[in-house]
Amino acid sequence: MIIVSNTSPITNLSAIGKIQLLEQLYGEIIISSAVFQELTQWGDSIPGAKEVKTYDWIIVKPVNNISLVQSLKNKLDEGESSVIALALELNADWLIIDEQLGRQTATEYNLKITGILGILIEAKRQKLIPLVKPILDDLINTAKFWVNPSLYNRILSIVGE
Repeated sequence: MIIVSNTSPITNLSAIGKIQLLEQLYGEIIISSAVFQELTQWGDSIPGAKEVKTYDWIIVKPVNNISLVQSLKNKLDEGESSVIALALELNADWLIIDEQLGRQTATEYNLKITGILGILIEAKRQKLIPLVKPILDDLINTAKFWVNPSLYNRILSIVGE
Protein backbone atom coordinates (compact mmCIF):
# COMPACT_ATOMS: atom_id res chain seq x y z
CA MET A 1 0.00 0.00 0.00
CA ILE A 2 1.31 3.48 -0.90
CA ILE A 3 0.49 6.15 1.67
CA VAL A 4 1.54 9.80 1.28
CA SER A 5 1.19 12.20 4.22
CA ASN A 6 1.09 15.95 4.60
CA THR A 7 2.74 17.77 7.51
CA SER A 8 -0.13 18.28 9.96
CA PRO A 9 -1.02 14.61 10.59
CA ILE A 10 2.61 13.97 11.52
CA THR A 11 2.96 17.04 13.76
CA ASN A 12 -0.36 16.53 15.52
CA LEU A 13 0.08 12.80 16.14
CA SER A 14 3.67 13.40 17.29
CA ALA A 15 2.54 16.14 19.67
CA ILE A 16 0.39 13.64 21.56
CA GLY A 17 2.74 10.65 21.31
CA LYS A 18 0.60 8.71 18.82
CA ILE A 19 2.73 8.85 15.65
CA GLN A 20 3.19 5.08 15.86
CA LEU A 21 -0.43 4.67 14.73
CA LEU A 22 0.73 5.56 11.22
CA GLU A 23 3.26 2.74 11.20
CA GLN A 24 0.83 0.29 12.80
CA LEU A 25 -1.85 1.05 10.21
CA TYR A 26 0.23 1.51 7.07
CA GLY A 27 3.69 0.02 7.60
CA GLU A 28 5.39 2.99 5.99
CA ILE A 29 4.39 6.44 4.89
CA ILE A 30 5.92 8.69 2.27
CA ILE A 31 6.39 12.42 2.65
CA SER A 32 7.59 14.94 0.10
CA SER A 33 10.87 16.80 0.44
CA ALA A 34 8.82 19.95 1.09
CA VAL A 35 7.03 18.31 4.04
CA PHE A 36 10.39 17.13 5.40
CA GLN A 37 11.66 20.72 5.10
CA GLU A 38 8.56 22.13 6.83
CA LEU A 39 9.06 19.74 9.73
CA THR A 40 12.82 20.11 10.15
CA GLN A 41 13.61 23.71 9.20
CA TRP A 42 13.58 24.85 12.85
CA GLY A 43 15.58 21.94 14.23
CA ASP A 44 13.75 19.53 16.50
CA SER A 45 11.38 22.10 18.00
CA ILE A 46 8.40 21.10 15.81
CA PRO A 47 6.60 17.90 16.84
CA GLY A 48 7.45 15.27 14.25
CA ALA A 49 10.85 16.73 13.30
CA LYS A 50 12.88 14.08 15.14
CA GLU A 51 10.56 11.35 13.92
CA VAL A 52 10.91 12.15 10.20
CA LYS A 53 14.68 12.23 10.60
CA THR A 54 15.00 8.97 12.52
CA TYR A 55 12.10 6.60 11.80
CA ASP A 56 12.94 4.32 8.90
CA TRP A 57 9.25 3.82 8.09
CA ILE A 58 8.89 7.49 7.11
CA ILE A 59 10.29 7.78 3.58
CA VAL A 60 11.16 11.13 1.97
CA LYS A 61 10.68 11.37 -1.80
CA PRO A 62 11.11 14.32 -4.15
CA VAL A 63 8.33 15.42 -6.47
CA ASN A 64 9.10 15.22 -10.18
CA ASN A 65 6.13 17.20 -11.51
CA ILE A 66 7.30 20.64 -10.42
CA SER A 67 4.88 22.39 -12.80
CA LEU A 68 1.91 20.78 -11.03
CA VAL A 69 3.31 21.85 -7.65
CA GLN A 70 3.70 25.42 -8.93
CA SER A 71 0.14 25.41 -10.27
CA LEU A 72 -1.29 24.05 -7.01
CA LYS A 73 0.63 26.68 -5.03
CA ASN A 74 -1.79 29.28 -6.42
CA LYS A 75 -4.23 28.09 -3.76
CA LEU A 76 -2.31 25.74 -1.43
CA ASP A 77 0.94 25.90 0.51
CA GLU A 78 4.14 24.17 -0.61
CA GLY A 79 3.62 21.08 1.54
CA GLU A 80 0.03 20.47 0.46
CA SER A 81 0.87 21.12 -3.19
CA SER A 82 3.83 18.74 -3.10
CA VAL A 83 2.00 15.85 -1.41
CA ILE A 84 -0.89 16.05 -3.86
CA ALA A 85 1.58 15.97 -6.76
CA LEU A 86 3.56 13.14 -5.13
CA ALA A 87 0.42 11.10 -4.43
CA LEU A 88 -0.54 11.43 -8.09
CA GLU A 89 2.97 10.48 -9.28
CA LEU A 90 3.09 7.41 -7.04
CA ASN A 91 -0.53 6.44 -7.68
CA ALA A 92 -0.95 6.43 -3.90
CA ASP A 93 -3.65 4.37 -2.24
CA TRP A 94 -4.24 7.14 0.32
CA LEU A 95 -3.24 10.74 0.93
CA ILE A 96 -3.32 11.75 4.59
CA ILE A 97 -4.26 15.41 4.71
CA ASP A 98 -6.36 17.43 7.15
CA GLU A 99 -6.61 20.94 5.70
CA GLN A 100 -10.00 21.52 4.10
CA LEU A 101 -8.80 23.20 0.89
CA GLY A 102 -6.07 20.59 0.46
CA ARG A 103 -8.61 17.79 0.91
CA GLN A 104 -10.98 19.40 -1.58
CA THR A 105 -8.19 19.82 -4.13
CA ALA A 106 -6.98 16.24 -3.67
CA THR A 107 -10.53 15.01 -4.25
CA GLU A 108 -10.69 17.03 -7.49
CA TYR A 109 -7.70 14.95 -8.63
CA ASN A 110 -9.54 11.75 -7.64
CA LEU A 111 -7.16 10.97 -4.80
CA LYS A 112 -8.48 8.93 -1.88
CA ILE A 113 -8.02 10.96 1.27
CA THR A 114 -8.09 10.43 4.98
CA GLY A 115 -6.99 12.53 7.92
CA ILE A 116 -6.33 12.23 11.62
CA LEU A 117 -9.98 11.52 12.40
CA GLY A 118 -10.10 8.74 9.81
CA ILE A 119 -6.87 7.35 11.24
CA LEU A 120 -8.39 7.24 14.73
CA ILE A 121 -11.54 5.52 13.45
CA GLU A 122 -9.46 2.91 11.61
CA ALA A 123 -7.12 2.44 14.59
CA LYS A 124 -10.09 1.63 16.82
CA ARG A 125 -11.62 -0.64 14.17
CA GLN A 126 -8.34 -2.58 14.06
CA LYS A 127 -8.19 -2.61 17.89
CA LEU A 128 -4.95 -0.61 17.98
CA ILE A 129 -6.58 1.80 20.45
CA PRO A 130 -9.38 1.03 22.92
CA LEU A 131 -11.05 4.46 22.73
CA VAL A 132 -11.02 7.41 20.32
CA LYS A 133 -12.38 10.07 22.71
CA PRO A 134 -9.32 10.48 24.97
CA ILE A 135 -7.01 10.71 21.95
CA LEU A 136 -9.33 13.15 20.20
CA ASP A 137 -9.50 15.26 23.35
CA ASP A 138 -5.71 15.17 23.59
CA LEU A 139 -5.42 16.34 19.98
CA ILE A 140 -7.75 19.24 20.73
CA ASN A 141 -6.24 20.23 24.08
CA THR A 142 -2.54 19.47 23.55
CA ALA A 143 -1.95 19.73 19.81
CA LYS A 144 -4.59 22.49 19.39
CA PHE A 145 -6.19 20.48 16.57
CA TRP A 146 -9.52 22.11 15.77
CA VAL A 147 -12.57 19.89 15.34
CA ASN A 148 -16.05 21.21 14.65
CA PRO A 149 -18.30 20.18 17.59
CA SER A 150 -20.79 18.41 15.32
CA LEU A 151 -17.96 16.48 13.65
CA TYR A 152 -16.56 15.61 17.09
CA ASN A 153 -19.92 14.10 18.07
CA ARG A 154 -20.28 12.33 14.72
CA ILE A 155 -16.84 10.70 15.06
CA LEU A 156 -17.67 9.44 18.55
CA SER A 157 -20.99 8.13 17.27
CA ILE A 158 -19.25 6.28 14.41
CA VAL A 159 -16.95 4.49 16.87
CA GLY A 160 -19.72 3.84 19.40
CA GLU A 161 -18.46 6.11 22.16
